[in-house]
Amino acid sequence: MKINEHNRVVWDKKVADGVSYTKPVTSKRIEDSKKGNWRITVTTEKPVPREWFPTTLKGVKILCLASGGGQQGPILAAAGAEVTVVDLSEKQLEQDRFVAERDRLQLTIEKGDMTDLSFIPNNTFDLIVHPVSNVFIENILPVWKEAARVLKDGGTLISGFTNPLLYLFDDEQEEKGILDVKNRIPYSPLDQLTEDELQVYKESNQAFEFGHTLEDQIQGQIDAGFLIAGFYEDDFGGRRLIDRYTQTFIATKAIKSK
Repeated sequence: MKINEHNRVVWDKKVADGVSYTKPVTSKRIEDSKKGNWRITVTTEKPVPREWFPTTLKGVKILCLASGGGQQGPILAAAGAEVTVVDLSEKQLEQDRFVAERDRLQLTIEKGDMTDLSFIPNNTFDLIVHPVSNVFIENILPVWKEAARVLKDGGTLISGFTNPLLYLFDDEQEEKGILDVKNRIPYSPLDQLTEDELQVYKESNQAFEFGHTLEDQIQGQIDAGFLIAGFYEDDFGGRRLIDRYTQTFIATKAIKSK
């Protein structure tokens, strides 16, 4: 099964359906950002601490990786950064184009796979913003390696990702108010769903998600040449039953070693 192609089609449809992660920011947010009052998220609710960014974004070269949707990229561009947005979903990228045209922003927009940035030269960017998205691919280690390659020495990688414990539980049971342990970690729907369940995923236009180990998420960054310099957790903002018990999203700030 071509997971990336399936998930690309699903995200194109999510844009048509107006899912929250596909809705572009308002002109008001852009105007505020131009005045220095800006913030972005890479998880669900909590904004990334401003101290994770340079004091000024003027002239800072930023890659928004797997970050289409007209959200992070336009805000950072409005704050003065030189922004490139890369995403596999053409419809998500259209949201960035829409904001750029609406608010007269300069954005470079590229359709591409987060695991293969061969169209970008080495040591190009000062900073990478990578919101929760590696959950949609089977192997995340190439993402960290490619991020390290295209970052300058001493550059920063800000990433959001899912704590794999979220995938321990049966989704249908959680909707009934029950946290029922069903799956093992690392979680792969290809290994742990029946053929009938996989067919339901395909027919219902659900994205295939993978619960990667924390070792791959964190040690994977370290092995690629990063030093972890910041960390926080986040949740669904109380919208999910599991929020009562733990937080299921993580954000890290990592610095590329010189």
